[in-house]
Amino acid sequence: MPSAGRAAAYLGLLLLGAVVGVAGGLVQAAWFPGGLLLALLGAAGLFLGGTQATGTRAGAVAPAAGWMVAVVLLTASRPEGDFLFGVGLGSYVFLLGGMAVAVMCATLGPGRRPGGTGAAGARLGK
Repeated sequence: MPSAGRAAAYLGLLLLGAVVGVAGGLVQAAWFPGGLLLALLGAAGLFLGGTQATGTRAGAVAPAAGWMVAVVLLTASRPEGDFLFGVGLGSYVFLLGGMAVAVMCATLGPGRRPGGTGAAGARLGK
Protein backbone atom coordinates (compact mmCIF):
# COMPACT_ATOMS: atom_id res chain seq x y z
CA MET A 1 0.00 0.00 0.00
CA PRO A 2 1.30 3.46 -0.84
CA SER A 3 1.79 6.01 1.91
CA ALA A 4 -0.75 8.78 2.43
CA GLY A 5 1.44 11.32 0.66
CA ARG A 6 2.01 9.07 -2.33
CA ALA A 7 -1.72 8.26 -2.54
CA ALA A 8 -2.49 12.00 -2.50
CA ALA A 9 0.06 12.52 -5.28
CA TYR A 10 -1.58 9.77 -7.36
CA LEU A 11 -5.02 11.31 -6.78
CA GLY A 12 -3.71 14.73 -7.80
CA LEU A 13 -2.16 13.23 -10.94
CA LEU A 14 -5.46 11.48 -11.73
CA LEU A 15 -7.36 14.78 -11.52
CA LEU A 16 -4.67 16.62 -13.48
CA GLY A 17 -4.89 13.93 -16.17
CA ALA A 18 -8.63 14.57 -16.47
CA VAL A 19 -8.01 18.31 -16.83
CA VAL A 20 -5.35 17.73 -19.50
CA GLY A 21 -7.72 15.37 -21.34
CA VAL A 22 -10.51 17.95 -21.43
CA ALA A 23 -8.14 20.77 -22.43
CA GLY A 24 -6.52 18.60 -25.09
CA GLY A 25 -9.92 17.64 -26.49
CA LEU A 26 -10.80 21.30 -26.91
CA VAL A 27 -7.42 22.44 -28.25
CA GLN A 28 -6.95 19.64 -30.78
CA ALA A 29 -10.24 20.48 -32.48
CA ALA A 30 -9.76 24.25 -32.37
CA TRP A 31 -6.33 24.48 -34.02
CA PHE A 32 -6.09 21.30 -36.02
CA PRO A 33 -2.48 20.56 -36.82
CA GLY A 34 -0.82 22.64 -34.10
CA GLY A 35 -3.48 22.04 -31.48
CA LEU A 36 -3.28 18.28 -31.94
CA LEU A 37 0.47 18.35 -31.47
CA LEU A 38 0.13 20.64 -28.45
CA ALA A 39 -2.48 18.36 -26.86
CA LEU A 40 -0.36 15.24 -27.32
CA LEU A 41 2.79 16.96 -26.07
CA GLY A 42 0.91 18.21 -23.01
CA ALA A 43 -0.32 14.71 -22.24
CA ALA A 44 3.17 13.25 -22.75
CA GLY A 45 4.65 15.89 -20.47
CA LEU A 46 2.16 15.08 -17.74
CA PHE A 47 2.62 11.31 -18.02
CA LEU A 48 6.41 11.50 -18.07
CA GLY A 49 6.44 14.14 -15.36
CA GLY A 50 4.31 11.87 -13.18
CA THR A 51 6.86 9.09 -13.46
CA GLN A 52 9.68 11.46 -12.63
CA ALA A 53 7.84 13.02 -9.69
CA THR A 54 6.82 9.75 -8.05
CA GLY A 55 9.68 7.56 -9.25
CA THR A 56 7.29 4.77 -10.23
CA ARG A 57 5.38 3.63 -13.29
CA ALA A 58 2.16 4.31 -11.42
CA GLY A 59 3.06 7.99 -11.75
CA ALA A 60 2.23 7.68 -15.45
CA VAL A 61 -0.70 5.31 -15.00
CA ALA A 62 -2.63 7.63 -12.65
CA PRO A 63 -2.77 10.66 -15.00
CA ALA A 64 -3.30 8.35 -17.97
CA ALA A 65 -6.35 6.88 -16.24
CA GLY A 66 -7.75 10.36 -15.59
CA TRP A 67 -7.02 11.38 -19.17
CA MET A 68 -8.72 8.26 -20.51
CA VAL A 69 -11.86 8.69 -18.40
CA ALA A 70 -12.22 12.34 -19.41
CA VAL A 71 -11.67 11.66 -23.12
CA VAL A 72 -14.04 8.68 -23.19
CA LEU A 73 -16.74 10.72 -21.46
CA LEU A 74 -16.24 13.52 -23.99
CA THR A 75 -16.65 11.14 -26.92
CA ALA A 76 -20.03 9.85 -25.74
CA SER A 77 -23.01 11.53 -27.36
CA ARG A 78 -25.72 13.06 -25.24
CA PRO A 79 -29.46 12.34 -25.58
CA GLU A 80 -29.85 15.64 -27.42
CA GLY A 81 -27.40 14.42 -30.05
CA ASP A 82 -24.58 16.76 -29.03
CA PHE A 83 -20.99 15.59 -28.68
CA LEU A 84 -17.65 17.30 -28.34
CA PHE A 85 -15.50 15.26 -30.72
CA GLY A 86 -16.34 15.42 -34.37
CA VAL A 87 -15.66 12.62 -36.78
CA GLY A 88 -12.31 13.22 -38.38
CA LEU A 89 -8.69 12.27 -38.53
CA GLY A 90 -7.65 14.67 -35.75
CA SER A 91 -10.00 13.15 -33.19
CA TYR A 92 -8.83 9.63 -33.91
CA VAL A 93 -5.17 10.63 -33.80
CA PHE A 94 -5.80 12.36 -30.46
CA LEU A 95 -7.52 9.31 -28.98
CA LEU A 96 -5.12 6.67 -30.27
CA GLY A 97 -2.03 8.87 -29.97
CA GLY A 98 -2.83 9.72 -26.36
CA MET A 99 -3.20 6.05 -25.52
CA ALA A 100 0.09 5.24 -27.23
CA VAL A 101 1.86 8.07 -25.41
CA ALA A 102 0.48 6.83 -22.08
CA VAL A 103 1.74 3.30 -22.72
CA MET A 104 5.16 4.56 -23.81
CA CYS A 105 5.57 6.78 -20.75
CA ALA A 106 4.44 4.04 -18.38
CA THR A 107 6.85 1.61 -20.01
CA LEU A 108 9.78 4.02 -19.84
CA GLY A 109 9.16 4.75 -16.17
CA PRO A 110 11.43 3.26 -13.54
CA GLY A 111 10.25 -0.14 -12.38
CA ARG A 112 11.06 -2.24 -9.34
CA ARG A 113 14.27 -4.20 -9.39
CA PRO A 114 14.74 -7.33 -7.35
CA GLY A 115 17.45 -7.26 -4.67
CA GLY A 116 18.59 -3.68 -5.11
CA THR A 117 18.40 -0.57 -7.18
CA GLY A 118 21.38 -0.93 -9.50
CA ALA A 119 22.21 -3.34 -12.28
CA ALA A 120 24.38 -5.34 -9.89
CA GLY A 121 21.39 -5.95 -7.60
CA ALA A 122 19.39 -7.42 -10.49
CA ARG A 123 22.06 -9.98 -11.42
CA LEU A 124 21.37 -13.50 -10.33
CA GLY A 125 24.07 -15.79 -8.97
CA LYS A 126 26.58 -13.09 -7.99
